[in-house]
Amino acid sequence: MANDVTFGQYYPKKSFVHNLDPRVKLLALIAFIVLLFCSYNFYSLLLCAIVLFAAIGFAKLPLGSVFRSIKAVIFILVITAILNVLFHNGDHPLYVYGVINITVEGIIFTVFLCLRLLFLVMASAVLTLTTTPVALADGIESLLGFLKVIHFPVRELALVISIALRFIPTLMDEVTRIRNAQKARGADFDSGNIFKRIKALIPVLIPLLVSAFMRAADLADAMDARCYSGAEKRTRYKKLKFTWRDLVVTILFAALIAGVVLFNIYGARIWPEIYQFIQVR
Repeated sequence: MANDVTFGQYYPKKSFVHNLDPRVKLLALIAFIVLLFCSYNFYSLLLCAIVLFAAIGFAKLPLGSVFRSIKAVIFILVITAILNVLFHNGDHPLYVYGVINITVEGIIFTVFLCLRLLFLVMASAVLTLTTTPVALADGIESLLGFLKVIHFPVRELALVISIALRFIPTLMDEVTRIRNAQKARGADFDSGNIFKRIKALIPVLIPLLVSAFMRAADLADAMDARCYSGAEKRTRYKKLKFTWRDLVVTILFAALIAGVVLFNIYGARIWPEIYQFIQVR
């Protein structure tokens, strides 16, 4: 099960994307997510997809690792797709029965929404696969440094995020171990309706919570034994530096923003006969 969860796992590799400043990667992810939801036609969405797959290629990540991140949202995607296909209104109905209203616009909107969510999850997976939890925490702390003016605990927040990301794969391993132990005792997780399956997970969730609290207590004792404190005078082993790679990515995302804006404004002039079927209304 742990191998099916990529979020929080780091894929060690020497690549262009791995060597980027974590602050730039965080800002790029935020900009990418905003652009995804500001894309109103498939031209803009295609441009975002090209940038995403280019990032995967430059990061030298196996596509399987990135696509496995989608498994965590498959259920949400299926439910969202069904609801939008059945109940989205439009001017070109395909099937109408009672409250069910399947339209061309509904299908286009569903495809568009699912692609947005898929690209969002994949982009987030690229960030975590190419950035260590420590570097990610340092980047968050640096970006939120202005909040220190109002005495917001930025350093503590970054530490919590770093620890949470670090323990996601560990907890997934723990889930696998507990499930196997329960199956050896005769537990059945794969048969019955959805309510029986949810009820069957209770013997997994309780030991998992106990194990998580025990790990948290052990981690707190270890940090205390090493005299850890979140003092402002703490130094870092690695300093964050803005390099030429970060400048290239900044220029690339500036061009991406400009491209999405231009496609949203002038997209109707490109193949106008089918434009009404490749935009979200």
